[in-house]
Amino acid sequence: MNFTTQLESAFKEKANPENAFAMAKYMRNHFTFFGIKTEQRRQIFKDIWMVYKNEIADNPRTIALELYTKKERELHYCAIEILVKQLKGNYKKEDIHLIEKLILINSWWDSVDTIAKYILGQYLVEFPSETVRVIKRFSDSENIWLNRSAILFQLSYKLKTNFDGLQSECEKHKNSREFFIQKAIGWALREYGKSNPKAVQEYVTNTNLKPLSTKEALRNIILD
Repeated sequence: MNFTTQLESAFKEKANPENAFAMAKYMRNHFTFFGIKTEQRRQIFKDIWMVYKNEIADNPRTIALELYTKKERELHYCAIEILVKQLKGNYKKEDIHLIEKLILINSWWDSVDTIAKYILGQYLVEFPSETVRVIKRFSDSENIWLNRSAILFQLSYKLKTNFDGLQSECEKHKNSREFFIQKAIGWALREYGKSNPKAVQEYVTNTNLKPLSTKEALRNIILD
């Protein structure tokens, strides 16, 4: 792909080893970085996207997968952004396989959270009949990132959140010892609490959640 080649070349040209070291350390050395800060990365990405916009529009899934299997984390971020923008309103039912693959490859909170909220969440808006089946499968998985995605996928739904479904996920995973699961439960509840604080307050008060989940859920809610 010409776009992928040009993007990778541009990032290499702007690579900053000092920044790359700090970024890798922040991500616990799970990934290699070019060392390009967010604002600059997005500008380079935008400029090259404009040149190859037709290629991207015709092949968003292929390009995203190609980028996502490369080692540098900045390219993973670009892959996710392509899918967020290009697939909205254009998802295919079989895209759930692509979504699951992206959650499982190069998994860490920064990528998984974006995929869960903006890609999985949007996919299920467009295919609501798939919600129960997909979320059950993700929630039943032994993979914590699929579990986390099942908890977080409604982050942007606001008042359209299926609170019964969210509570079900919280109940299912509330005894998990995984930091990322406890944090996800609290975050999902806190986000819904912006639209319905009383419901979240009542649920948390009457549920034996882990301390971290409780703290995160009630962070912005004033208790009666």
